[in-house]
Amino acid sequence: MNERSWLHSRWILAIVTCMAVLYILIMGNLLFVSGRTPGVNYQYNLVPLETIKPLLFEKNRYHKEAWVKNLFGNIVLFIPLGIWIPWLFRRFQKFLPFTAIVVLLLLAVEITQLITRVGSFDVDDIILNTVGAWIGYIGFALFIYSQRRTRK
Repeated sequence: MNERSWLHSRWILAIVTCMAVLYILIMGNLLFVSGRTPGVNYQYNLVPLETIKPLLFEKNRYHKEAWVKNLFGNIVLFIPLGIWIPWLFRRFQKFLPFTAIVVLLLLAVEITQLITRVGSFDVDDIILNTVGAWIGYIGFALFIYSQRRTRK
C-alpha cells in the first residue's frame, strides 16, 4: 500500500475529519464561549509585534502562566491546522496556498471577535497562530517526505 492510498483511505480520512471537527468545536469554545463575555471596554491591536515584543523582551513583567498562555498557547493551539488542512484539502498542500487559507481563516476569527467584542482582535494573534500552523505544516510535510523515501 503506498503513502497516498493509506493516508487518503476512507477510514483514515474519516478519522482525521472527525478529529478536525472536534478541534473546530473546541477552538470555537475557547475563542468565543468559555469565560468570555462581550466587553464594553473592548481592546484591539492593529500594530504587528506590539504584544509579542514585550512578551519576548520583558518576560519578567509577566506571570509565567500569562506569558506561556499568550506566547506559546497561540502557537501550540494552531499546530493541528498545519496538519489537517493539507491532509484534507490537497489544493492546500503547497506552502503559499496553505499560508493564504490559514491567514484568511485566522483573520475571519479575529474579525468575528472584533464584531462580537468577544475575545480581542490582535494582529499578533494572527502572526503567532500562523507560526503554529506552519509548524504543523512542516511536521506534516516531513512525515509525507519520510513516507515517500521509505517507499522507494
